[in-house]
Amino acid sequence: MIDRNVYIDKMKAKMDEWDADLEKLQAKTESAQADMKMHYEEQMERLRQQQEEAREMLSKMADASEAAWDDMRKGMETAWEATSKAFVDAFSRFK
Repeated sequence: MIDRNVYIDKMKAKMDEWDADLEKLQAKTESAQADMKMHYEEQMERLRQQQEEAREMLSKMADASEAAWDDMRKGMETAWEATSKAFVDAFSRFK
């Protein structure tokens, strides 16, 4: 079984990484040509929304009962994978 506090700390660290990634993507967006800039900004907004949803889920997990913890962890992992993929995809498009 995964230790709850270790898991939450790991997810918070990943959130910090995503914050740094968003800053890098924002810098690339600023230097993009006007037609691509709007497209990049739309992608950035979707990433921010996904990240905010993950933050909310993580907050709920921290407050969850032991009975709900395992189910929430599974849901978080699914959301986490989708958000991670979105960041990878965004970075590949911003190159």
